[in-house]
This record gives sequence, C-alpha cells and structure tokens, in this order.
Amino acid sequence: MMNRDINGEGRKFNRGEEEEEEDEDEESGRGRDAWERTYADERSWESLQEDESGLLRPIDNKALHHAQYRRRLRTATTAGIQKGLIRYLYIVIDLSRAAGEMDYKPSRMVVVARQVEAFIREFFDQNPLSQIGLVTLKDGVAQCLTDLGGSPESHIKALMGKLECSGDSSLQNGLDLVHDLLNQIPSYGHREVLILYSALSTCDPGDIMETIQKCKSAKIRCSIIGLSAELYICKYLCQETGGLYSVALDEPHLKELVLEHAPPPPAIAEFAIANLIKMGFPQRAAEGVISICSCHKEAKFGGGYTCPRCKARVCELPTECRICGLTLVSSPHLARSYHHLFPITPFDDVSPSITNIPHKLPKSCFGCQQSLLNPGNLPGPWVACPKCKQHFCLDCDIYIHESLHNCPGCESFKQSNSVTNMEV
Repeated sequence: MMNRDINGEGRKFNRGEEEEEEDEDEESGRGRDAWERTYADERSWESLQEDESGLLRPIDNKALHHAQYRRRLRTATTAGIQKGLIRYLYIVIDLSRAAGEMDYKPSRMVVVARQVEAFIREFFDQNPLSQIGLVTLKDGVAQCLTDLGGSPESHIKALMGKLECSGDSSLQNGLDLVHDLLNQIPSYGHREVLILYSALSTCDPGDIMETIQKCKSAKIRCSIIGLSAELYICKYLCQETGGLYSVALDEPHLKELVLEHAPPPPAIAEFAIANLIKMGFPQRAAEGVISICSCHKEAKFGGGYTCPRCKARVCELPTECRICGLTLVSSPHLARSYHHLFPITPFDDVSPSITNIPHKLPKSCFGCQQSLLNPGNLPGPWVACPKCKQHFCLDCDIYIHESLHNCPGCESFKQSNSVTNMEV
C-alpha cells in the first residue's frame, strides 16, 4: 500500500513537472507542433500594439526585414557570377508512408503538393527557357511522373492526380532514375535535382555512395529539403554535388526554402563556357488547320506552333522538336531572361543618423508616392538607389528587385536626359 502511494505521488510529481515544461514551451513558442503554431498565428489580435497617439497599429514584421536582407545578400554575392539560364530540373517528391504524417496541416503530402505547385509557376516565370520534370518515390521504387517540359499546367495536373502515399522511399533509385534521364541533356544545359524528402531513412538496393559519385561526375546539382530531421546521407549528397540542404521548420519556412531554388544558381565551372546554341522561333499556326501534334501523337484542330526547320507541330513553348531536335523558343522568353544577366544593384538602407535632418530627406516614396513617415511624423525605414539617389519604401524595394527588374528613378533620369539632348 505504501509502495502504491509512493508510486502514485511519484506519478503526480512527474506529471506536475511535465505540465511545467509544457507551460514553458508554450510561453516560448518553440515546443508547439506545426499545426499548433498555425492556430497561434491566426490570433491576429496579438499582432497589434498601441502607438503614441493611442491607436492600434500592427507590430513591425521582422521577418520581412530578414527576408529583404537575405535577398540583398544573395543578389550582391551572385551579381558578377555567370548563371545557368537554360535549366533542366527534376523535382523528386517523397510519397512514402512518411508523407502521410500530420505534423503539417492537413498532412505533409498535401503541403508539399501545394508548395510544388507554387514553385512550378514561379520557376517558369523566372526561367522561361528552362524545363521541369516530376519524379515520385514510394513503395521502394522511383517513377517518372512527367517528362521534361515547359508547361506548368501539365505538371500540376499530373501531380494532383497521383497524391497517394505508401511504402518506403528509396533515395538511390530516385537518383539512378534522374541520372539516366538527365544524362541525355545537351552539354549547355544545367542539370539539377530538387528532392523534397519526408522519410527518416532510405531503402536502397545497392551502394548509394557509388550513385552519388555517378551524379557528381555527371555534373548534376542535387538539393534536398527535408521535412523531418537532418540526415547524414542527404547532407553528404548535397555537399558532393554542390547543392543546398536544409530542413523545414513549418509550412512558411518550407515555402521560403522551396522558392529559393527558383532563381538560376551560379553555373558550374565546366558549364561556364560560352556555347552557341541553335534555336528556332516558330510561328503560330492557323486556327482553322488540322495537323498532327508531334508532342501527343494525335490530330489537333487549330493553334500550336510550327517548327521552322521540319514544319512539325508542337503545342507549347519552350520545347524541343520531337522530329529534328531543334530548341524552340519565343522572343519574349529571351527578353524575360535578360534581367538575370544584369541584375539591379541592391538598394542601400538609409542610415538612422541621417534622419536627424528631416528637411533634407523626401517625405514620400518615389515609386508609389506613399508617405515614408510613421505616425507622429517620425522617419520610418526605407532604402535609396545608389545610382539615382531616389528613395523607396520597403514594398517598392521588393517589387522592383523581384518583379519589375528596373529602377524607376534611373529610368526617369535616362528619359529626362534624352529629352534634354533632343531639345539641345
């Protein structure tokens, strides 16, 4: 009886310690699962603070400043490095039983599919001359879901129709399949693999180290984003092939990690050689013509493009002609890749010491004409172009560098100079 009481008191004591630890974790916010943090983020009333005038204002978003800093740093370090504009990327998605875990709401598989869809659209927006293929890992085998192509809708449709998780994942089988598929790519193409890995192990039929060395010799850049924990074999693969390895903490962090692979990376030394590439600029076919499509091997009515070399019909651009092998693109695709070769100079943060002279600083953003002053006429954070010396808000800074790719201040300065020269 005494032992039972002692054990009972011990259990109560341990339970009390666990409750105290849970309280500490909840206060710090670090012990929550991904779904718990999602509900906590929806409590919008906790993201408000009272300013000097008694009004409620949203709390400053530190993540925005941090993302800005990382983007500036990445742009500054790769501005003078040759980049691979023609990329052939295979996305390897782990659909093993580990993808059915519910630490991500509603499950890892659904969250990964959602982020892959967003990544595919962003990838083709920034890399119009590149192509993507999808590979899935489940039941110990690797399956090619879609071949390399330039149509985001076809990839997304194929992925959403195959969202089933089962069995184990085999990293070696996935690398072997991707190696065989990318080994046929021309020498001017940049071979890349992005693996979204959910499992904590890999079920391989042979020595994966030999497969890693085979991918390294084939100049295939392998990057992995883990959803569970860090694995040595994944880290070793990325180090050997020159890729990036990271582990996502939650869904927003996963989205950030995935979209980091959308801009073209620096070119590998062996590929950083000037090559002449034959490209064809096909014309749009007539709407009332029936022709056999070389992509789908079936007759289609109207639309499509005609290869200028062999006159074969293709459905979409960019692609390679299935008949003569000519790379088919359009002139807007080349124009949209121009900003990667000559990126905009990162804007400089306005030093807080300068704000002591408010009459010498502009009060509105040059881009959106919104006020740069916080409530109480206090100067807020903004940036300035180092060339034209115009000031911009943080939102315009992100929009200029990520979407517009032109500085409005520099462009207006060039236009005013040209008008002056014409008048003279």
